[in-house]
Amino acid sequence: MLRKEYDAAVCGGGVAGVAAALASARRGMHTVLIEKTILPGGLATSGLVLVYLPLCDGKGHQMIHGISEELLNASNRYGPCEPNPEWKKNGRYMARFSPGSFVLALDELLENTGVDVWLDSHIIGCTVQNERLTEIEVANKSGTVRIGAKVFVDATGDADLCFLAGKPCRFSENSMVLWTIEHNEHSKSENDLDRCSHTAIHADPLEKVYTTEKLSGKMVTDFVLEGRRRYRDLLKREYAEGKSSRKSHYPLTLQTIPPIRKGRCIQGCFTLDTGMEGRSFEDPVGIFGDWRCPGKLWQIPYRSLLPEKLNGVIAAGRCISSIGDAWEATRVIPVAAMTGEVAGTAAAMSVARNGTPHDLPYSELANELRKTGFRLDFPR
Repeated sequence: MLRKEYDAAVCGGGVAGVAAALASARRGMHTVLIEKTILPGGLATSGLVLVYLPLCDGKGHQMIHGISEELLNASNRYGPCEPNPEWKKNGRYMARFSPGSFVLALDELLENTGVDVWLDSHIIGCTVQNERLTEIEVANKSGTVRIGAKVFVDATGDADLCFLAGKPCRFSENSMVLWTIEHNEHSKSENDLDRCSHTAIHADPLEKVYTTEKLSGKMVTDFVLEGRRRYRDLLKREYAEGKSSRKSHYPLTLQTIPPIRKGRCIQGCFTLDTGMEGRSFEDPVGIFGDWRCPGKLWQIPYRSLLPEKLNGVIAAGRCISSIGDAWEATRVIPVAAMTGEVAGTAAAMSVARNGTPHDLPYSELANELRKTGFRLDFPR
């Protein structure tokens, strides 16, 4: 069986995984990024969630910097949009983007940074020795490949490494939301992306909770098929009522990954929970403004990225240890990229020390993050 060795193995190529891989490789680590689809970006690209939510607090102050801001600016490198230059006075520091443009930009960033990218590769198993993850199994067209690493980053979105290693995870309910790039001659949107592409974005306006079932193969299948059934029904209703026709309103592209927002997350050394907005922690690794409420700020503790019972692994993105309203706040694109950079930085520093993220001194990590422009404390 083929075996490969790396300093850092980043599992999952969404924005969190890309940020983690860039942060690790830029610090000189031999880094691999493993992605189950053929497109980097995760829900932002394959999931068509083409809104890079705010990096600010909604009151004219930027909260998130670093690679997350770099990705925001890169998202339309080959597309028509950009952040509002007057966001401090009018609006928020965010942007819509072309998913295809974002894919091309992410490819370019990873290539220029020297990350070894494995696409169409599924993680199917983990090897744990003395409570430390030492190796994963990946299936692709080469067959089954074993990948060893000094540190692993779980950016799978669903805590797949912890789950496959048999460690405890948390689950949540999910709302039915379908993002579709479509041709709709009746769209009233006036933004640049719609004017240039003649498309509109459809999300189920009902936003009903569809399932509280734990993540499983059957749950994912049912969830995806139900979303597409609802979209079919919407089109049928419009056609029957004469609001549109199959020539004036039809889908161009559908999501190619499940639109599950909160499937599974790690059980961390600390869990961020509902009501913890505005709370200060002893080990902050980032601060961000809640995308839903201007002025509402959250701080993320480093311990929320560390699995409670699995060493040699650090989580990033929407599978960090957060539940309730905190999970809603942390699962989005800019925050996922921010925690991805933290995870990749911690992974690289741990490898350099011949240690793991769990025994990395927080003060050293905090100093390194501040050098890259991170805000760790609430503004005064």
